[in-house]
Amino acid sequence: MDSFSTLIRTASHEQHVEAETSTFMSDLLGGRLGVDAYTRYTEQLWFVYAALESGTQALAADPVTGPFIRPELFRLAALERDLTHLRGSDWRATLTALPATEAYAARVAECARTWPAGYLAHHYTRYLGDLSGGQIIRGRAEKTWGFERKGDGVRFYVFEGIANPAAFKRGYRELLDAVPVDDLEKQRIVSECKRAFTLNTDLFRALGEEFPLSA
Repeated sequence: MDSFSTLIRTASHEQHVEAETSTFMSDLLGGRLGVDAYTRYTEQLWFVYAALESGTQALAADPVTGPFIRPELFRLAALERDLTHLRGSDWRATLTALPATEAYAARVAECARTWPAGYLAHHYTRYLGDLSGGQIIRGRAEKTWGFERKGDGVRFYVFEGIANPAAFKRGYRELLDAVPVDDLEKQRIVSECKRAFTLNTDLFRALGEEFPLSA
């Protein structure tokens, strides 16, 4: 029988591919969009991570989510440094969430408040994604828009507190395999993972509508 971490990874594979191969992401990574599109995407991430990281004190005490609440993963401070670099020190004054972002952040916040195991699905899809595919985005952003390597503008993708990402991800998957929930709850977590990827894809779609490539 497959381990829970394997189950999660394989069950959400289809949605994962769909999110990664969205037109917006392809255009962004292909260098076909300007730095303003990258900045807008970074702004949207701020709302998602504010929802992910605002309720962590209570979640740290929860038997299911507690082991996963690791300060070295937190991204909000890094995002704020990037936005200061991209938008200037008054970046908050012009910060707006797309409707798709609002829906995504609201779902994360709802899980954090009412269903810790569901929150774990969002934690997994975001942070493990950042440690993996996020590194491709960082490299492309540095090359395309001339950001300093691992510097302001791409700090969101730099996990200074994680010396060995491969070992960290391995440890994370071991924690997933040991999650103290029954099989039915595991199925619900897997469903929420799929939902997380769908919410992410909706966000990419909305960004793609805002930044269409001129035909």
